[in-house]
Amino acid sequence: MVLEIGQEGCQYNYVVSAHKPTSVQHSAVGHFTAASDLNLVISKSTQLEVHRLTAEGLQGVLDVPLYGRVAALQLFRPASEPRDLLLLLTERNKFCVLGFDEESGELVTRANGDASDRVGRQVELGQRGIVDPQCRLIGLHLYDGLFKVIPMDERGGLQEAFNMRLDELKVVDIAFLDGCAAPTIAVLYEDTKEQRHVKTYEVSLREKELVEGPWQQSNLDAGASMLIPVPASGGAMVVGESVVTFIAPGVVRSAAIKPTLAYGQVDDDGSRFLLSDFLGNLYLLLLLREEGAAGASSSSGAGAGAVAGLKLEPLGRTPAASTIAYLDSGVVFVGSSFGDSQLIRLHSSPPDPSQPTSFVEVLDSQPNLGPIVDFAVVDLERQGQGQVVTCSGTGVDGSLRIVRNGIGVVEQALVELPGIKDLWSLRKTFMDAHDTYLVLTFSGETRVLGMNAEDELDEAEIPGFNSTALTLCCANTVHDQLLQVTATAFRLVDCMTQQLVTQWEPGADGRITIAAASPTQLVAAVGGRTLVYLELGDGQIEEKGRVQLDADIACLDITPVGELSEASEVVAVGSWALEAHIFALPSLAPLFREKLPTDVIPRSTLFAQFEGDTYLMYGLGDGQLVNYRLDADGPTDRKKIALGTKPISLRTFRSRGAAAVFAASDRPTVIYSSNRKLLYSNLNENEVSHMTSFNTAAFPDSLALGKQEALLIGTIDEIQKLHVRTVPLGEQPRRIAHQETSRTFAVTCTQATISGEGGDSVRLVDEQTFELLDRLQLQQHELACSLCSTQLGDDPATYYVVGTAFAPPNEPEPTKGRIFVLAAAGGKLCVVCEKETRGAVYSLAEFQGRLLAGINSRVQMYKWLEQGEGGRALVPECSHAGHVLALYLATRGDLVVVGDLMKSIQLLAWGEEEGALELRARDFHPNWMSAVTVLDDDTYMGAENSYNLFTVRRNADAATDEERSRLETVGRYHLGEFVNRFQPGSLVMRLPDSELSQIPTVLFGTINGVIGVVASLPHAQYQLLESLQEAMRKVVKGVGGFDHAQWRAFSNQHMPATPARQFVDGDLIEQFLDLKRDSAEAVIAAMAGGGATVESVTQLVEELSRLH
Repeated sequence: MVLEIGQEGCQYNYVVSAHKPTSVQHSAVGHFTAASDLNLVISKSTQLEVHRLTAEGLQGVLDVPLYGRVAALQLFRPASEPRDLLLLLTERNKFCVLGFDEESGELVTRANGDASDRVGRQVELGQRGIVDPQCRLIGLHLYDGLFKVIPMDERGGLQEAFNMRLDELKVVDIAFLDGCAAPTIAVLYEDTKEQRHVKTYEVSLREKELVEGPWQQSNLDAGASMLIPVPASGGAMVVGESVVTFIAPGVVRSAAIKPTLAYGQVDDDGSRFLLSDFLGNLYLLLLLREEGAAGASSSSGAGAGAVAGLKLEPLGRTPAASTIAYLDSGVVFVGSSFGDSQLIRLHSSPPDPSQPTSFVEVLDSQPNLGPIVDFAVVDLERQGQGQVVTCSGTGVDGSLRIVRNGIGVVEQALVELPGIKDLWSLRKTFMDAHDTYLVLTFSGETRVLGMNAEDELDEAEIPGFNSTALTLCCANTVHDQLLQVTATAFRLVDCMTQQLVTQWEPGADGRITIAAASPTQLVAAVGGRTLVYLELGDGQIEEKGRVQLDADIACLDITPVGELSEASEVVAVGSWALEAHIFALPSLAPLFREKLPTDVIPRSTLFAQFEGDTYLMYGLGDGQLVNYRLDADGPTDRKKIALGTKPISLRTFRSRGAAAVFAASDRPTVIYSSNRKLLYSNLNENEVSHMTSFNTAAFPDSLALGKQEALLIGTIDEIQKLHVRTVPLGEQPRRIAHQETSRTFAVTCTQATISGEGGDSVRLVDEQTFELLDRLQLQQHELACSLCSTQLGDDPATYYVVGTAFAPPNEPEPTKGRIFVLAAAGGKLCVVCEKETRGAVYSLAEFQGRLLAGINSRVQMYKWLEQGEGGRALVPECSHAGHVLALYLATRGDLVVVGDLMKSIQLLAWGEEEGALELRARDFHPNWMSAVTVLDDDTYMGAENSYNLFTVRRNADAATDEERSRLETVGRYHLGEFVNRFQPGSLVMRLPDSELSQIPTVLFGTINGVIGVVASLPHAQYQLLESLQEAMRKVVKGVGGFDHAQWRAFSNQHMPATPARQFVDGDLIEQFLDLKRDSAEAVIAAMAGGGATVESVTQLVEELSRLH
């Protein structure tokens, strides 16, 4: 049944992340998962990741969502704890202390609480959460003039918190000093004259107040922004815009630096630190010790006065860092919010001779889409599959990212061969690294393709094979033999002579219907119901046992898993009685039998191992997959998921060293595992009926795919749900638009310089290769603010329209700007028309053949008229004033929705007769808008600067003018992400047979690199999901004991927290698919209204998960 939106319109919405946040803000290094593990803990806004450092690099341990935005994160170890604990503080002043349980592999909440006070002004420059180096207390700075202290015992237990008065109101940074007898904080602050100073205080727990500390320093560098405590010195470094200063009792040392964003400590004794500036240059800061003092064993470690000077050494370039974590032996994690995050190794000499000034070797790179300033949704392949092209990164790390759903296949060879029934790859000998032959079987014949001397795929022959029969199974076996199974015989062929060595025939027992092999074993169904087990020796096939089943055998598998690579201890069977069986080998004793949850025959079965866990999978005839996790007690945790609608055939393969399973059907799917969770990713090919891996010297890591009419050989992209391609620009992209007619993109860019003097430009790039075709340079201090591609009036041509603003440094607000109409032809940009405006052109939109522009506080409409000899010009037609700043425009029919800087959403209507834009309705809440879009004729959605989404609806049929002029807020939701842009569209192909093919979706992009989907649902489905969400909250507990309902509650500076309504959280709902069976049943039992079953809810949630 295809779902459609009813009379209520798009009021009920489902919000889900298609791409999780990737921008890294905080990191910490310590021994968190075990005393012997070195861990890296990083936060990406609302995601927490824990990694373990291994010889191969970073290995993921945990990746969990948080019900809060991380404001601070620190590892600490109380005296009697064997390993570190983690302090987390969120931007809504919730905090928790987390530990790790090695047995379950999960986070344990040791303590949590809400540090909010009833009164107080929230700090402007970000909350701080810090732990005393001796773990005596936690300090929180959340409100101006207050320092909150939570005392801690040696087990890490927290006692009652209390506030201490802090005289400094505008605190820039705050840190605990190391090497002081009593807990001591250093406070970097700004006074009323905008001068910056640093002061120290001792925290007296008995008096519950701050006592003046050992040192202070006035009138620091005007841009002083960061405190770095130096271990065991009782002092700290203050990082300014142009100078870094070490201050300790009686010591002040300085060195010149560039404006710095992040630091990381290298040595435990604090003699070396890493600094990164905002162009991404990495420096090593050395604290030079006085001779003799380095080994001094005074009570303050290195001893006061031991630091003789500071020395700065450049190391090379990385993306601009927001956090730096030194791991071990020169390996450093550089976390970035502005570009990709990197794992690097520092060398004492340049690793690459071509870059003599760089001591940095990049070991691994984690792509980051943030900040997504703008994006376009396009269908470049013209297959109905949307792709998102984002403007990502800042400064020199700016890039375009092309994001698409599913795994792409890079075609290397395509052979027209209709009617392939199955295919296998064979190696020349058992130990060969590469495959040589591809065996294809058809009804009534078997053909062999092989790699010839020129490394081309050619017809080949294996004389020992029966080529006039359908092959059921083919494999390399030990003793360098090839196995072929047909309906009448098992044939062993010598690899060297390629002649038949021996064969085994079932004789009068009947025909062989199904067979499966391992390198030393063979199982087959003879005469339909008899399971025969044979062992393969050197030139011999020996029967070891047989067992009669009470139904015909439909599928078999004996893939060896675990330590065993040549022999399996069990055989999996699927029968026509719709049952799953496991028998032991060689005894054929039954170990397991269960009715499969289906009324369709299983067509394929497979043992697979991912990340140390073994699974048994059954592919059914209707495109559904059933999988079990195998543990010591046998199969458990059964799950069923719909992959396609046609029979599934399962095969294992390896991609970039990791195990994966290919499920061939009408919607081929790759099954893989991440953080011990099975994930399913669509292949961007349809109708693949059979597959085998084909790893040859000419086609390394390739797959051979049997389609209805052809054989396709190709490689696949890295296995992940979304595929991201990067086009580095070296400057920051701000706006992007796509033009179908010229097959190009226009991108406006801002150059990155420390002085900020660079001018903006408009780039024209090719839609496929993204190479630069042409560039239009703007004037000095002229910023490109808006961009669109549109047709105007009765002119058949399509134009790019760019809106700019002149922003000289001395003007508080732009007073003039320009609108360019550009034609892109033959790879060149040509200015067709240029129009001066009285203000910044913040937004542009096409409107009924006219051009709408948001210029400062006005919405201006232009007509496109012919002038003179074939020339055309923009002529003002009408305007509407009364906004603060008209930043965002969205249009539908004759309506214009305006997103204002401060005055939320306003609705204008165009009257053709009057020739005027009139205000029809407005939202009276003071929301500071960041994006706006139209969901349907009467419902509009906005995002505002406190990370919320909301929907408003107009009452066109209301009785009074007063009600008609009001946009009523119908939906509210705290997203926890700053949205920069909405665009209608979808990342996935909508299949016409899908229930949700008619559901409207809107995509959004955020500062932290999230690409999200908002899908409008019919009321009945929404109600079911709302009760599912309520039940999930009871069963799935948030990390750190944080509450989901409080997290999603709408709040901003004008409005206290109000519960979310008419939005449901898809990220929580889709966790239902990962629940164990008993937890899933508990959720269904907790749902209000009844009538739902685990199966019906699973089916709905699976359909929803296909929206992204």
